[in-house]
Amino acid sequence: MNPFFRLRVILLEDNDALRLLFSEIFADREYEIFAFSTPAICPLQMMPECRCGVNETCTDLIVSDLDMPQMTGLSFIENQKKKKCKCKYVALISARWTEQDLLLAHELGCKTFVKSSHLEGFYEWLDEVEKNIEPTRKLRNWFQEQGSLSEN
Repeated sequence: MNPFFRLRVILLEDNDALRLLFSEIFADREYEIFAFSTPAICPLQMMPECRCGVNETCTDLIVSDLDMPQMTGLSFIENQKKKKCKCKYVALISARWTEQDLLLAHELGCKTFVKSSHLEGFYEWLDEVEKNIEPTRKLRNWFQEQGSLSEN
């Protein structure tokens, strides 16, 4: 990957081992990673509205577990959509999908994956996302300017 073109991901996963595993997957792909154990402490959740300007986004991808303490991944994504979040690539991962959760996730435009040892389709999705993100897109840095540190 071009060293001047790094993708940014916000990772939400309450399981420490899985958060580390996903962080390693993204690090191997040279992503800039902001990882949190719950969406409730993610700075995006704390903002009342999207601060990104026209043709800007604060992250290229959001990857979230579905079931987490304090707030579900679906609730986080619903809130971000209401705030007019401009992130185009969102994935939700769960070992226990209900039909209702799957329906809502797809209505919100999320890619869904079943948690398993091989994460079937996840790497292919990342390959596709990487091909479709424009290298000249603008990343808003307010997320970093807030002094927020991720938990890895």
